Amino acid sequence: MFEPIADLSTARILVSNDDGIDAPGIKVLERIARSLTKDVWVVAPSAEQSAVAHSLTVRRPLRIVPLGRRRFAVDGTPTDSVLLGVRQILKKRRPDLVLSGINRGCNMGDDVTYSGTVAAAMEGTLLGIRSIALSQQLTGDDQVKWDTAEDRAADIIRRVTASGWPRNVLININFPDLPADRVTGVEIVRQGKRRIGDELTERVDPRGKPYYWVGGQRIEETGDPGTDLEAVKQGKVAVTPLCVDFTSVEAMDRLATAFR
Repeated sequence: MFEPIADLSTARILVSNDDGIDAPGIKVLERIARSLTKDVWVVAPSAEQSAVAHSLTVRRPLRIVPLGRRRFAVDGTPTDSVLLGVRQILKKRRPDLVLSGINRGCNMGDDVTYSGTVAAAMEGTLLGIRSIALSQQLTGDDQVKWDTAEDRAADIIRRVTASGWPRNVLININFPDLPADRVTGVEIVRQGKRRIGDELTERVDPRGKPYYWVGGQRIEETGDPGTDLEAVKQGKVAVTPLCVDFTSVEAMDRLATAFR
């Protein structure tokens, strides 16, 4: 178990994301982190890395670029950023908490398998550090309501870290696309079901060769109570504990009968 932290004021926090070091969401998250403790470090990809999932760069070298006091860019993935942040930049004293985000758009349902935001928190978890992914829902071309996450996140982070959770679990938080004063509450929910990439567009380049765009269309099931999708639809902040151990104990029990 990750032991509860009753007071984050002396904690060391590592902030990362997948939208890149210059993204507005990471600046919001940095402010949130600094409201919790003065010991905040930012290590994030130098460019956007959305939907790279838990990719690790192993076929080329990585570079760390200092951008100011306790701020660093990595020319790699979110996973690379957290790994280098923990193993190199903060190797003399590891962080007590990894915060990833705030992502521009939710990471719910099957999104979590593609999300670089969730992957950064997953890497922190695999390194033995409490880790939380945060995302702000976005509807169409509407302006992102960063104020909602900024208003709510610090209190949720305090409550979650004060409770503690299993060491093979990361916490995934999604904020609804509503002004802060219209959020209806916080709900602890399971991962819902929706898919991205069901729309595939085929086109032809000037040389007559076909190419393809993977679309962003999603098929959603929002009517199932107790899921992240339904909670956010109802105007709540969805808090979902995700397990990094993918083993199905039920399937193990069934398969074991075939080898008796």
